[in-house]
Amino acid sequence: MKNNYSFKSMIKRYVSASGVLIVFTILALIAANSPLKDEYFRLWQHEVTLSVGEFNLFSHNGHPMSLMMVINDFLMALFFLSVGLEIKREILVGELSTRQKAMLPIIGACGGMIVPVIFFWLVCPDNAEMQRGLAIPMATDIAFSLGVLSIFKTRVPLGLKMFLAALAVADDLGGIIVIALFYSSTIHVNYLLFALLFLVILLIGNMTRIMKKSFYLAAGLALWYAMLNSGIHATIAGVIVAFCIPASQRKGSPHYIERIRENINSFPVTSVNGKHHTMILTHEEVHKLKSIESAADKLISPLQELEDNLHKIIGYIVIPLFAFANVGVDLSSMSAGDIAGGVGMAVMTGLILGKFVGVFSFSWLAIKCRIVQLPEGSNWKAFASVCMLCGIGLTVSIFIADLSYASLGENGQVLLGQAKLGILCGSLVSAIIGCILLNRYLPKENVGE
Repeated sequence: MKNNYSFKSMIKRYVSASGVLIVFTILALIAANSPLKDEYFRLWQHEVTLSVGEFNLFSHNGHPMSLMMVINDFLMALFFLSVGLEIKREILVGELSTRQKAMLPIIGACGGMIVPVIFFWLVCPDNAEMQRGLAIPMATDIAFSLGVLSIFKTRVPLGLKMFLAALAVADDLGGIIVIALFYSSTIHVNYLLFALLFLVILLIGNMTRIMKKSFYLAAGLALWYAMLNSGIHATIAGVIVAFCIPASQRKGSPHYIERIRENINSFPVTSVNGKHHTMILTHEEVHKLKSIESAADKLISPLQELEDNLHKIIGYIVIPLFAFANVGVDLSSMSAGDIAGGVGMAVMTGLILGKFVGVFSFSWLAIKCRIVQLPEGSNWKAFASVCMLCGIGLTVSIFIADLSYASLGENGQVLLGQAKLGILCGSLVSAIIGCILLNRYLPKENVGE
């Protein structure tokens, strides 16, 4: 029950953040197609510095980073830190913690990553630059997909909600691996050695059970800077830091709970009569209250506390800002051919057909082979409807599109615009079809929790 409560809490967080994400996505499209569009696009090219003497934290290969680079390389590292914490928690105690729980979403996620790449490759022209975006339709946007599913409220069986959320988490892990392996540039050995040094420091901190979040964040910031300039994509630093942060308490939960209980029991039992009295505490009582506060703080592991502290920053600031900066596409410069062919159509096909076919077929085969079971409370039609929502790819898809094409000059910007348009159209179509199917095949009565 405890793990289910944690997972339902995570689902609620993403659902609430999805509304903000939708608003900023719409605002980006409006800004990019308004009379102020030149100012909108120019805004992201302003240089950003955070300097101490001659050292500038926001510098890449000796040059100051633009605002767009700070958002995509620094703020998105915070996003991947949050994702890494979530993945680690789910592996340790959540829906990915046992073979029985993890197999179906992991198998579905594998299909949802492999098949869209095949669809993209089949549809996209045989052009080396265009096919740099093979990985774009691999991602499922967890906030958007859960936000759409939330429209149906308690009609959705809890098993289906947990399947979609766990699949999106596994999907994020796959995306992280792809970014690390295929989207790194020329390696600079000196900075790579510095990165390895800070990684060793983080591992030593974990092994010696250092519980201070400030230690991991400071070492993580240094690791980020070293990786930024090493040629390995800097956002991977966020995931590395997440996996180094301790997920347990120094002395274990029973120790701190017993300490809290002993201190509370030492206070006299008083009746509540509705009257308010000013009570001056003795020094001993103040000390006991501070001991209770300290024990309560230590009862929460650094991993859980940091994950909780980050979720509002990520959900309400980082991801909306990323969407506002990256989703804007000047539709006046687009033609029907940009979506009817090339990268745009390849991305759309990968999201709408590839994600559905991949997730559903791999899951169907695993269930029929009795490796796993259909989510509790579900049937095949409802399950297929949820698989359709996996084609909603926004945040990570756009992030990978930027990694694929932004560095290719003027032609790369054209391909990036086509990819973004394909992501938006593919996600919208997947959401609409998914809603229609869910409305038809979900139970009419309330079954979820």
